[in-house]
Amino acid sequence: MSPVTVILIPFFGAIAIALAGRWPKLRDGLGWLAAIVFFIGVLQQIGPVLDGAGREQTLWSILPGLEIAFRVEPLGLLFALVASGLWLVATLYAQSYMKALNYPHLGRFFACYALALGAAAGVAFADNLITLFIFYEILTLSTYPLVTHSGSEDARRGGRIYLGVLLTTSIGLLLVAILWTYFATGTVDFEQGGILAGQIDESWLPLLAGLFFFGIGKAALMPVHRWLPAAMVAPAPVSALLHAVAVVKAGVFTVLKIAVYIFGIDLLAETQASLWIAWVAAFTILAASLIALTLDDLKARLAYSTISQLSYVVLGALVATPLALLGAILQLAMHAVAKITLFFGAGAIQVAHQRKKISQLDGLGRVMPYTFAAFTIASLSIIGLPVFAGMWSKWYLVAGTLEGGHWALVATLIASSLLNIVYLLVVPMRAFFGRPDETLDTSRIQEAPWPMVAAMVLTSGGCIALFFFPEPLFRLASMVPGG
Repeated sequence: MSPVTVILIPFFGAIAIALAGRWPKLRDGLGWLAAIVFFIGVLQQIGPVLDGAGREQTLWSILPGLEIAFRVEPLGLLFALVASGLWLVATLYAQSYMKALNYPHLGRFFACYALALGAAAGVAFADNLITLFIFYEILTLSTYPLVTHSGSEDARRGGRIYLGVLLTTSIGLLLVAILWTYFATGTVDFEQGGILAGQIDESWLPLLAGLFFFGIGKAALMPVHRWLPAAMVAPAPVSALLHAVAVVKAGVFTVLKIAVYIFGIDLLAETQASLWIAWVAAFTILAASLIALTLDDLKARLAYSTISQLSYVVLGALVATPLALLGAILQLAMHAVAKITLFFGAGAIQVAHQRKKISQLDGLGRVMPYTFAAFTIASLSIIGLPVFAGMWSKWYLVAGTLEGGHWALVATLIASSLLNIVYLLVVPMRAFFGRPDETLDTSRIQEAPWPMVAAMVLTSGGCIALFFFPEPLFRLASMVPGG
């Protein structure tokens, strides 16, 4: 399949799902068909990329140097593989979850779910900043109905914050940076080694970097992070989609793409133009972790955990050493598999026992052993312990930061891992070893519906499998210029 064909699969799937909204079995079947065909289409891109000849396609030339064009390269392929693979598991989980809680308007819901994945694919395969910007905005607009799906006042308020922050940052900052780049260089194409070297006064590079990387609001650098916890009013499958598959991963992927193909890692390393933003990322890592410690709502704690973990990618990209970049790219995948498991777990607890707060989880692990075992595995992966996938990304992030001589940033990464232990492991510890209240019948297992449990088992298994078999990810990451 061509890149455009792969991108269009979820969009056509969304139309079909919306039209079949009145017929649940047909709607669900079409959801599975779109997810499977999309995954196959992404898999077909692997061979050409590994051979050094990723497919290219131009749809429309707007002006000289401004085109709607697509190209499959290693970094974009890695993001697309993460999104398409996890979409399959998320489909299994989401269909069960939404029915268990009797949510209405599921045709609209799953249509927007598919649209979001199509937009993420457009971001992954974009060959220039204009194409990326268009699909970046489609992703924002297509996920807004998901955030507000319940229709409650809290959902509408959260949706307004979500839309307001993301559109303000992208139009007010990111678009300005794109236009500045075009007028300075005559192009917005992604090119190996970047396009800015020798084209703009180096004294202006820190400002341009600020416009780009704060303009990518989906990366959730403080202070443009508020949209992410506000979006936690959404159903758990949406939270999983936002935090692991599409939205935030599109944000940090865009950070990597601009660092590598617009600035160029060599230019960032020589000028240190983006190092000040790496320090902002370090502040975000610690501040979000400390906030997470104070929160009793499980999804809110996981939201601030995501804010912290996203800044690992930003820090690795902007430290601009080969090992740090490698760690940042690996974090894109390793965090996705672990964080989707954690949000699956939060949703399963809500479905099975209607509990949302950590203080309500005492003893719950005795009746939900599979859910909390999966939660524990994912937590250990995010902490970065062997034998879990998150160890690889943290190892290379620390090694790359040492390579650059940034000892304070190394201390930040280590302190963050210690904070991860405190605010994540307390959840399964209370669940397995806390004293259950009188309303909890511990004589039998009371798990969420089996499709939800199966999804958690698959993704938590991925946290272990990617530790022992990381070679495919390493191979793609090592093909990225500078990695």
